[in-house]
Amino acid sequence: MTSGSGLVVVDKPADWTSHDVVGKLRRLARTRRVGHAGTLDPMATGVLVIGVEKATRLLGHLALTEKGYDGTIRLGQTTNTDDAEGEITASASAAAVTDEALHAGIAKLTGEIQQVPPQVSAIKVNGERAYKMARKGEEVELKARPVTIHDFTVKEIRRDGDLIDLDVSIACSSGTYIRALARDLGADLGCGGHLTALRRTRVGPYDLSMARTIEQLTEEFAILPMAEAVAAAFPRRDVTEDDARKVMHGGKLPAAGLGPGPVGVFAPDGTLLALVEEQGHAAKPLAVFVP
Repeated sequence: MTSGSGLVVVDKPADWTSHDVVGKLRRLARTRRVGHAGTLDPMATGVLVIGVEKATRLLGHLALTEKGYDGTIRLGQTTNTDDAEGEITASASAAAVTDEALHAGIAKLTGEIQQVPPQVSAIKVNGERAYKMARKGEEVELKARPVTIHDFTVKEIRRDGDLIDLDVSIACSSGTYIRALARDLGADLGCGGHLTALRRTRVGPYDLSMARTIEQLTEEFAILPMAEAVAAAFPRRDVTEDDARKVMHGGKLPAAGLGPGPVGVFAPDGTLLALVEEQGHAAKPLAVFVP
């Protein structure tokens, strides 16, 4: 017997892949129908949103929401993966980098920017993952992509000889690579940089206060019901019985002016019916959840 449909907010441990977490939750939920919204690198810890059963249909929409991170950037060393998992490929003293230069460099990486993904990433190039090509020694040419860094705050600066460690807090759009920010900050300052620690603190409305460790979930498998998950993440629209019947059969509703993104539609009794998207004067179903 499965645990029903809903979301599980996991505090991913270090050295686990996102796929490892999915595999564990498939066993705990007793179903194969489990997926995640937005991969976390093995080195990273923190919020990983998992969908179980029907909630897997929410994941693509949740993956597009804003994310929050706490991390540590080391200036003075470059690695081939842009993080501590890789090999150091260059060293240059960061001792002469002033606090003013640090903040100026961070200001350049705040707002709407163009970011080149790391060479070792899951981006596909001609049908093959970039990290597989990089491991074979092939030079991967990845195109810059627009991302938005809403906030890039330095919490602490620690100097140790030729190295500087920066503890930072970042809020950004989907698709942002934090290790690429570390790489680009180091390149701008002329000393190189890479990411040594990363913890995701938030995916959309789901944060660490809601997250459970693997140990906690093994002891008690807590699941956030679909209706609560949708109400937390998207605008809510309550409809009449007539409109509920239309939505249940895949029909469109008049737009209600709730914005361009997904909107959760609920029946008069509070049952989650669907996610819809407003296009012009109509609200078109993206996913219908009732039989």
